[in-house]
Amino acid sequence: MRGLSRIVLVRHGETVGQSSVRFYGSTDVELSREGRQQARGARGEIPGEGFDLVVASSLRRAWRTATIVAPGRLVRLESDFREIDFGRWEGLTKQEIEARDPILYEDWQSGLASFEFPAGETRADFDRRVERGLARLRSSGASSAIVVAHKGVVRVIAESLSGEALGPGQPPLGGVVQVICRSDGRWHIGRRSS
Repeated sequence: MRGLSRIVLVRHGETVGQSSVRFYGSTDVELSREGRQQARGARGEIPGEGFDLVVASSLRRAWRTATIVAPGRLVRLESDFREIDFGRWEGLTKQEIEARDPILYEDWQSGLASFEFPAGETRADFDRRVERGLARLRSSGASSAIVVAHKGVVRVIAESLSGEALGPGQPPLGGVVQVICRSDGRWHIGRRSS
């Protein structure tokens, strides 16, 4: 058995609570009409014809996107692919965060390596959690999979496998990133939508 060699990572679409401007990590918000449209667009961006497995975060915005991206397919929910918990910043916009926590906001925006979301999940815990989900995916017996999740999760999976960093803000809502394992066993980031 060759093992997992292709993962298409899809970020969920826009939500009723406007994930495009609000930080919804662990908050379970519904996919909006625009989000459903983005999911249909993502379906058209997915290369190839068949996948062995469709996996989604257990948060509604992700698994509902998955049912649109892969209609008629069984979607396996993976709770370890939930987005990071932003703590007391859950549901806030950047402007609201800056007004409430100006010093922490500045630390966050400056890219301070030691920055953690206040009263939220630590980056290390989040990375370990996503890695656990990725280990289960890799041991699933599938050779190709679609994973519908969140920006942070997509970034951790793509960067963990390939060692390549995605650009700032990537992937956008409804964005698609393909990660492929070469014959030498090394992973690389392939085609992306924007």
